Order: sequence, then structure tokens, then C-alpha cells
Amino acid sequence: MSVLDWGVFLSTLVGIILYGLWRGKGNTTADDYLRAGQSMPWYSVLLGVMATQASAITFLSAPGQAFTDGMRFVQYYFGLPLAMVVISVVFIPMFRKVNAYTAYEFLEQRFDRRTRITTSALFLLSRGLSTGISIYAPSIIVATLLDWNIYATNIVVGGLLLLYTLSGGARSVAHTQTLMFGIILTSMAAAGVFLANGFPNDMSMADALRLSEIAGKLNIITTQFDLHDKYNLWSGIVGGFFLALSYFGTDQSQVGRFITGKNIRESRIGLLVNGVVKIPMQFGILLIGALLVALYSVVPSPIFFNEAVAQRAALADTARAASLLQKWGSANAELERSADLVIAKRPGAENAYRRAYDSTTRLRSEYRAFVRSTGILESNDTNYIFLYYVRTMLPAGLVGLIFAVVIMASWGSISAGFHSLATASVVDLRGITNTVADVTAARWHTLMWAVFGIAMSMLATQMGSLIEAVNVLGSLFYGPILGIFLVAFFVKKANGTDVFRGAIAAEAIVVSFWAFDVVSFLWLNVVGAVAVVGYALISSSQNGEPTGETSGR
Repeated sequence: MSVLDWGVFLSTLVGIILYGLWRGKGNTTADDYLRAGQSMPWYSVLLGVMATQASAITFLSAPGQAFTDGMRFVQYYFGLPLAMVVISVVFIPMFRKVNAYTAYEFLEQRFDRRTRITTSALFLLSRGLSTGISIYAPSIIVATLLDWNIYATNIVVGGLLLLYTLSGGARSVAHTQTLMFGIILTSMAAAGVFLANGFPNDMSMADALRLSEIAGKLNIITTQFDLHDKYNLWSGIVGGFFLALSYFGTDQSQVGRFITGKNIRESRIGLLVNGVVKIPMQFGILLIGALLVALYSVVPSPIFFNEAVAQRAALADTARAASLLQKWGSANAELERSADLVIAKRPGAENAYRRAYDSTTRLRSEYRAFVRSTGILESNDTNYIFLYYVRTMLPAGLVGLIFAVVIMASWGSISAGFHSLATASVVDLRGITNTVADVTAARWHTLMWAVFGIAMSMLATQMGSLIEAVNVLGSLFYGPILGIFLVAFFVKKANGTDVFRGAIAAEAIVVSFWAFDVVSFLWLNVVGAVAVVGYALISSSQNGEPTGETSGR
């Protein structure tokens, strides 16, 4: 990066840390530290909810996801708007009624303490693991920039945001998320505009879309019903609805954002607006990846976008690497010639371009296999595609800002993850009295979960597309958790034993379905929720009168 880029990069991140420390002052009670005194307006709720979900994985991995698999990933979000309506109508009033610090307090009042602890434990495990993946995502940037070891970088990136998260709790998290997400959206929009207006050789936006379409990357809607297909209209609407309902309605990292709202109305507005804007935002991010397909059809690109790994692989087997690169040079030249013919609207050009693009795709796959054969774990370069574009094509200043943006996006998600994990473990497992001692305990728990998340980030280096990995991981747990809440809300005769046994059975079914690849991961959310509800309905049909609520937190 240039001196200007480094200045923008460092000053932006330091400014966020100082801002978070300033806004987090004055925490004297558990309510201040864990719920920001329930004082946040709807736009802070909105941006907090979006920032918690849209981590660095969204901005780093989603363009690469579209580059390799097309835009069909957007269907993953089709069930989200309906889920926001259900949460606003059902979940928010319930949590407000019991004055909850965590989503799981309601379950103790509805069932028993065992159910509350079991559900909280499932959340702690799933969120602790996924937070580790969120730490790894921005570490890729820092490691690439500074040529650092990725494991040491995980420690640095995961540790820096603790400066304000430990100090300010929910208030620091909420205010920094609001500021960061505004910067993030502006910067990503600027990158998209620059890409759309910067195609070479007088290539128009229409030409770029045409090339991307021929390459099969504008596959936004796929209507074929297939339980093994990860992204189609049906898995998005049904599976996506169940996943969003569980994530936003029962995951403390999200519940902790909207219970900070001033009142029910502010929390509802924040969630409902999120349901409206999330799909267009994700569409735009994926479109960047689809347009990169067109750009790198007329501009030379590397066979493997993680250049540091490519260099290591070449040293391990020089002859094999040279042979593949020679083939790549010829295939890349043919791709550019055929793309120019498509732009010139020559007869038969589309078939020639499709053959050339398929050839480059096969070579990229062959090179990934070559990297794996050398013993290097990072054999998937999906998460580096957008980074390569930023570093090589964007102007000075914007490069540094985009790199800072990806780290800020991750900080928004990671800080919410650390805080929600600490809140759940302190409130659900330890118990609170709303004193200064609880604030101290919450800070210690935040530190503990930070150490755990950083440890898990070390394992993320072996994963492929991070945006897929984090959603697959969530789908292993979200269905049973959602099922527990659905039983609590709607199966009045069910008791704690019914839902506990149902949750254990459902989790076993979900893990089995995933292990044996029975259905794609989005459907696991449906399977888990339906299994808990089904078991509770059958078991509770033999019960007597509906259970009453027990008092106390």
C-alpha cells in the first residue's frame, strides 16, 4: 500500500478504538454494561443488527462466493423479511415482558432452569466457534499486507477490539457499530461504483453483465427443488426463514442488539428496516463478485489469488507450478480474445467465450488441487479474490479505507460476539444482582471468550469459503434452539422434560443429517426446529394441564 493508504488504514482503526473507549464510559451497573441501559434509538438497533450479521466475512468472502459460484447465494436471505415480522410480533414483546438480559431467561420462566442452561450452552458453543471464524477473516488482510504469520495475526486482530469491548460493554459495541457500518456502506458503494465505471477497452456495464451471464454467474433465482442444492428459491425461503428466525430471534448476539432499544417500538423498527434493506445490500455485494468475472475476462488475472500461498507451492514443486502457469497464460489469452468477440457481438462468440471460461475454471481447480498436494492447508483462494482487486485496481486512499472497512466490519461482529457470549455466561450460568461486581465479572467473561474465539480462529485456516463455513456451522445448532422457543411460545402443554428431550434428539438428528449429507445445510434449520416441535407435541399430548410460569430469573 502507498503512504496515503497506510495513513487512512491506521487512522481509521485507531479512531474507532478511541471512539469506542470514549462512548463506553460510565458503566456502573450490569444494566449499563450488558444492555446499554436500554437507551438505543431504532437506527442504532438497525445498524447494530446489520453490523453483527454483516461481518468481514460478508464483505471479504461474498464477492469471492459470487465469483466462483454465482449470485444464487442471495436466495439465502429470501426468508429474512418474514422472519423479521414474526420476531417483531412474537419475540420482542416476550423478551420485554420478562425484562430479559438474555434470550434464554424466558425459557426458565416458561419451563425450568435446565432448559435455560441447555439452550444457552448450545448458543455459547455455536457462537464461540463462529466468532473464531470472524476473527480469521480480517486476519487474512493484515497477514497479506504485513507478511505476518496468520496465527500471530489472529491474536493481534482479535485482541485489539478488546480495548473498547472490555471497557464499554454494550454501549461501546452499539455506538462503534453505528459509526463503523456507516463508513462500511459508503466505502463498499464507492468500490462498486469504481468497478462499474472502470472497465477497460470501452467495455460497458451491459457488456460486463453479459459476460457474467454467459459465465453462469447471474444465476440469481434458481427454482429447481433439490434438498441437496445449497442455494435455491425454496431453500432460501423455507430454510432461510427458519435460520433467520433462529439467528435474529434466539441468538444472543442479535437479541442483545435489539433489547438495547428504548422501547418495543424502537426495537421493532430497527428489525423491520433490516428486513427491507438486507437483500438489496447483499445483492450489491454479490454483484461486485459477478462483475469481477467480467473484469478478469478482459484483464489478466492470477491462476490463484492468494499470491503468498502460490509462491510457497511453486517452491515446493517448481516444475508442476511452471507447467500449470504456462497453460494458464494460454487459457487467459484465449479468454480475453473470446470476451472481446462477445463485446463486439460476433457470431458464435458466446459459445467460444463459454468454452474459454470453462477452461480457466478447470485450470483454477487443478491449481487448487496442486496446492493441496504440496501439503499447504490454504488451498482455497475464494476469500482473496476481492482483496486482489482492491490492492491492484483501486486508487490510493480508497485501498487503505477498504482494508480498514473489512477489519471494521469484523470488529462489529466480533465485539458483539464477545459481548453476547459474556452476557449469556454471566447471566445464565453465574447469575447477576445488577451491581458493580457484575460488571467486573462480565469483563472477565468477555476476556475468557476472547481467548476462546482466538483459539478457534486458528482452526479456520483450514476452511474454504468463510461465508459458507459460518452459515453451515450456525445451521448445526440454530434449528433445535429455534424449536425450543417455538414450543415455549405455541405448545402450551409442553413442559421442561418434553422440550429438553426433544432438543437433544433434534441435535442428534441434525448432526447425523449433516454428517451423511442427507440435505443441504439450510434445510438443517427446518429439520432441527420441526424435530423439537414434533417431539414436544407428541410427548405433551400425554400431559395434563398446561404448565404455568415460575417466577424469578
